[in-house]
Amino acid sequence: MNKRKSKNKLNGWTWSVTSMLLAMLILSGCGSKSGGSIVEGKVNVITTFYPIYEFTKEIGGDEVNVVNLLPTGVEPHDWTPRSQDIVNTSKAQLFLYNGAGLEGWAPGFLKGLDKDTQVKPVIVSQGIQLIDAVGDDGHGHGEAAHEEEHDHSHGKGAEAHDHSHEEGTEEDHAGHDHEEEAAETNTNTHHTDPHTWVSPKSALVMAENIKNSLVEVDPEHKDGYEQRYEALKEKLVKLDNDFASELSKLPKKDIVVSHQAFGYLCRDYGLTQHAIMGLSPDAEPRAQDIVNLTKTVKEKEVKYIFFEELVSDKLAKTLANEAGAETLVLNPVEGLTKEQASSGENYFTLMEKNLQNLTKALQ
Repeated sequence: MNKRKSKNKLNGWTWSVTSMLLAMLILSGCGSKSGGSIVEGKVNVITTFYPIYEFTKEIGGDEVNVVNLLPTGVEPHDWTPRSQDIVNTSKAQLFLYNGAGLEGWAPGFLKGLDKDTQVKPVIVSQGIQLIDAVGDDGHGHGEAAHEEEHDHSHGKGAEAHDHSHEEGTEEDHAGHDHEEEAAETNTNTHHTDPHTWVSPKSALVMAENIKNSLVEVDPEHKDGYEQRYEALKEKLVKLDNDFASELSKLPKKDIVVSHQAFGYLCRDYGLTQHAIMGLSPDAEPRAQDIVNLTKTVKEKEVKYIFFEELVSDKLAKTLANEAGAETLVLNPVEGLTKEQASSGENYFTLMEKNLQNLTKALQ
């Protein structure tokens, strides 16, 4: 009997050690799949997901080392940081995150940094008129948005961007109407819509906030940051003009999407989104929601149901089959797939494809 107890204890101890070693290997693997490590002699910037990473790389140039926390092929709604991310961020000069509730883990993450860290946290969505969406987002997005905006907003000069949205005040109010259909499929809970970057108009605000933060921590290279920002701004302005021009010509204005990620795009370009799921792709719809959306698809004569590459297309295909429609990609540009990364895709190529597919669907 005693031998059996000793053997069980030994097996338990062995299993514990094995589990610990396995956890350490997994942890180190996760860290290595993120964007890199701290580089001495450069401005080290930690970004939370792909669009911020791309804009920071373009503006920062050779003076900046950008480490992106989100690994390639991972959907940001499903991700949380690892211990190595805390280590890297503690050593960096800037921590750039979207805010508006996207990174629900951010307040706790920042509190967990080394006490002697000099890193400057910046919410890059600061200055954008945020959308108050209605519905269950599945992850509590937006619940800490006001807290984190108050505690960690250091994007100086962002207030100057307010005019870019005040010009379209009536359209901005209409943006709330655009979310009514999503409200019908979810509970009556308000959350901040964090998907600011999906609209080129909002991306312009974010890019300037990134530029301002780089200038603030590294004024010596201000001219370079300003010059590269102007080049990025020119591309974003062209993209904005293309969306406004092309979408205004189309007879239809209703799009059916897999998750409620296109509120800012719809607000800024006069579209209405009908979402299968809420702000998070994990916010599952009810059977009645699918029935209601099927009715909407038929009434609005919607020909295409949009789905995303980083999440399952099962529900989009189910709705398409029920309503006699087809499926098409509309990318929220939350991240790249491994194939997209290897083929050189970026924010602009993906947004241009979005415009092509929107044009096709809204004929």
